[in-house]
Amino acid sequence: MSDLSRTNILIIIPKSQFCEQELNGVRTILQQSGANVVVLSKTGKEGRGMNKEKFRPDGMIVDWNKQNLAASKYHAVILVGGKGAKKSLWDDPIVPLILIDHYRFGSVVGAIGEALVVIQKASLIIGDVPLPKDESTREELERLNVACVDIPVIRGENLVLGQGVNSVSEFSRSIVDCIKSMRVK
Repeated sequence: MSDLSRTNILIIIPKSQFCEQELNGVRTILQQSGANVVVLSKTGKEGRGMNKEKFRPDGMIVDWNKQNLAASKYHAVILVGGKGAKKSLWDDPIVPLILIDHYRFGSVVGAIGEALVVIQKASLIIGDVPLPKDESTREELERLNVACVDIPVIRGENLVLGQGVNSVSEFSRSIVDCIKSMRVK
């Protein structure tokens, strides 16, 4: 797809009930592009996805800056949804700080599916968000005064938002394109 060698990307997932299709799809496309991908969760322990697939992350969210990377910041921080996002990501105190710090630094920040709520709680959404398929996520975004539109992916300068499972490929390509355009500047 493109050369993202020497690019470090952080993917944050719910500790359990994460969306395997989102995680595997995004991670695979980024790795095939040459990126070094680190996956973290709240506990850092093996969890089960919504379809019972087991996955062991590389560590805990609290240790986000202790991963073996050349730079202190990631080129992108991406949140993956799933039913578990409501329980382990929506009210996590650390994730919004990581997002805000990286966004201000100029890194790409992205979220897909149920993880969109965290982007709003970090006050990074300026306009519309893709309409998530999950009803409780839609309700929470509406409660937070966010307008949802039926578009698979919305991309800003360094913000990429994806609707969910059906937008994984377009979401991932948008992340790659966004990283490439940030490098040109």
